[in-house]
Amino acid sequence: MPTVSAHVALTLARHIDHVFGVMGNGNAYFLDALERSTGASFTAVRHEAGGVVAADAHHRASGRLAAATATYGAGFTNTLTALAEAVQAHVPLVLVVGDEPTSGPRPWDVDQIALASAVGARTYTVGRADAAATTIIAIEHALTYRVPTVLAIPYDVASRDAGPLPEAPEPRLPAPLSPAGPFAQGAIDDLAAALASARHPFLLAGRGAWISGAGEVLGELADAVGAVTASTALGRGVFPRTEYDLGVTGGFGAEGAMDLVREADVAVVFGASLNQFTMRFGDLFAPGTRVFQVDVAPAATHPHVGGYVRGDAAVVARDVLAAVRDGGAAPSGWRESVDIAGARAYDAGDGLAPDGRLDPRSVAARIGELLPDDRVVVSDGGHFIGWANMYWPVASPDRMMMIGTAFQSIGLGFPSVAGAALAQPEATIVLTTGDGGGLMALADLETAVRVAGGRGIAVVWNDAAYGAEVHLYGLKGLAEDPMRIPEVDFAALAAGVGAEGVVVRSMSDLDRLAEWSGQDAASRPFLLLDCRISGAVVAPYQHEIIRVNS
Repeated sequence: MPTVSAHVALTLARHIDHVFGVMGNGNAYFLDALERSTGASFTAVRHEAGGVVAADAHHRASGRLAAATATYGAGFTNTLTALAEAVQAHVPLVLVVGDEPTSGPRPWDVDQIALASAVGARTYTVGRADAAATTIIAIEHALTYRVPTVLAIPYDVASRDAGPLPEAPEPRLPAPLSPAGPFAQGAIDDLAAALASARHPFLLAGRGAWISGAGEVLGELADAVGAVTASTALGRGVFPRTEYDLGVTGGFGAEGAMDLVREADVAVVFGASLNQFTMRFGDLFAPGTRVFQVDVAPAATHPHVGGYVRGDAAVVARDVLAAVRDGGAAPSGWRESVDIAGARAYDAGDGLAPDGRLDPRSVAARIGELLPDDRVVVSDGGHFIGWANMYWPVASPDRMMMIGTAFQSIGLGFPSVAGAALAQPEATIVLTTGDGGGLMALADLETAVRVAGGRGIAVVWNDAAYGAEVHLYGLKGLAEDPMRIPEVDFAALAAGVGAEGVVVRSMSDLDRLAEWSGQDAASRPFLLLDCRISGAVVAPYQHEIIRVNS
């Protein structure tokens, strides 16, 4: 007869296609049932945090429910940083874990429910009679609130017979939030009237707009009023017409593009939380700009917002577009009068910095020219995060993901390659990571190479330091020795797990990337570029942080 673990595996497998994780005592029966009895695939990673990271990346690249698994105790505690990141980033994910027996904790057990709650994840514990139903509840919670849930299987229940698998209902999900009532309609009419009369209308979209499927209607709205557009770092590529798009706002934005944003007299923000980085610490919009926000949060999320509409980005955008068209608005003509392409251009750097090491701007610009167009970029956290966002454009938000930044973490880079590679099986997966974060995640360098193969590239920004700390705290006079890292040969480490490593000390060393990009993916190796860059070149977004903290 099927076990309790089999009930969990069979029910979960109806709603996911991949599970990532590490096998242990607490989840062995779950993985056995998953492998033998379902169509879902299991991908082994080398550290439990990597299982959650890979699942997180798989969701961001596919939009599908994510799933990961770990054993109890130390296996579970290893997942906590990655789990906290997924909570902060609003990733719907089910983490299946072993747990203490129903008779009580053993010496190696911890209060997993309390630990999960501490990082914002709710736990559902299955029993012998309700495993399938509890699994559906956990899935429903994850999808409804866009957060991870922990699905715990007590150790003494995992292998118990549970009888035939019952018919479990489908998860019940809420409809997209639609504004209702005269107050909401008045707010939409006010927003539409402001856009229609604007001389310099500007639309900004975030990841929420992408999740809601608002890209097409936002493009129509931009055309109707003649708006210049831009996106947050997590919404990059959501607008269909790139010729009128300024790219990313905030510290990753080009200076000329941000100057144009400050010319806007009306700005409407769809599906973006307007965090301090997007807002350039309050300097994104000019003081006279009328700022409207459309979001599902209970209230506006920034004090600069003067008009707020609570609702799904696509639903509200359609209502605003209808109101604009009903009012007979004509395009402003602003976007045709300005040099969009020139405004969004970035400084290509000086090749070599004064210290003789490579200028990361020049390296990033050259890599951007050589990468295959069909690419997904996954980013670890660290000082280097601006380079990919500035110099490596992508086609849509599901092709640029920063895993770690929501929780201000580093060391989650290498396992994210596996999740993205399985979600986008035809694309080239490009990892951008630092030497500090790269060393933290080193166990899953092997996972990245094994899963992505010839579709994978890792770019390691090797400045022999925790660069963000050097630039912020070193400038304040704090001791720099704890911020420094002995220079590591990542190219040699890559070769040890079957990849090709290239030490990049000159711009000509990047010619190998040009050759690699021209090869067929089936015949080329995973490529790691160990870029020996100068620590003296400070990313523009870091200058903003330094200014605010000085």
